[in-house]
Amino acid sequence: MGCGFGARRIAPGKDMANRSQSKTANTAEPVRRSNPVSQDKRRARTNGGPGARMAEIQRKTRETEVKVLLKLDGAGHGAVSTGVPFLDHMLESFARHGFFDLEVEASGDLHIDEHHTVEDVGIVLGRAFREALGDRGGIRRFGEAMVPLDEALCSAVVDISGRSYLAYNVPIAQERVGSFQTELVHDFMKALSDEVGMNLHLNLVGGRNPHHVIEAAFKALARAMDQATAREPRAADVALSTKGTLSS
Repeated sequence: MGCGFGARRIAPGKDMANRSQSKTANTAEPVRRSNPVSQDKRRARTNGGPGARMAEIQRKTRETEVKVLLKLDGAGHGAVSTGVPFLDHMLESFARHGFFDLEVEASGDLHIDEHHTVEDVGIVLGRAFREALGDRGGIRRFGEAMVPLDEALCSAVVDISGRSYLAYNVPIAQERVGSFQTELVHDFMKALSDEVGMNLHLNLVGGRNPHHVIEAAFKALARAMDQATAREPRAADVALSTKGTLSS
């Protein structure tokens, strides 16, 4: 899957809109609003063949520039370069275990910290899912998975309902994994769930090592998203809702 993003790095800038930075773990949160000021270029793509579900999204602010190419019905190929190595590792794992083909290129104001880049990657990835899913007709909508990684065990449950809600119950005692701030996982998941328009429940059953805990969470999310975005042949192209729509 060619993306054509290129290898050049892009000078970051400053976002003109206010941004919410949630710091609270173990909470359930309502929807956050997308930034209306940023330059956001979207294109749903069907050049993967008849019925291919793909999207390419680019978002540029004065803090970050993020490009995402997503193919829902992929083979698990991931190519990620965000300037945040731990996030790259998590997203490549997410692509692999969700069988998504995913390319991400991001640059940001990492000289300040990693928050803007991590959150904005979540925003753009969420928008890519939203675009690739279209009107959501014919998808299974619900997905759940529980994934272990050695001593860590985490579950993810999603409902791609058009309504955004995050219940994040993944307490991590350690502040960092290497240089990565562990609380940024919460910010990423909040941005992702808001932009997809889905309910996301993440629950840590147990775990000691923060790397294991976070990786188990990303893998569980990948498996749950794979289920929820899959086509349901019994539904044809009809939204799995008594309302008749899952787009809002």
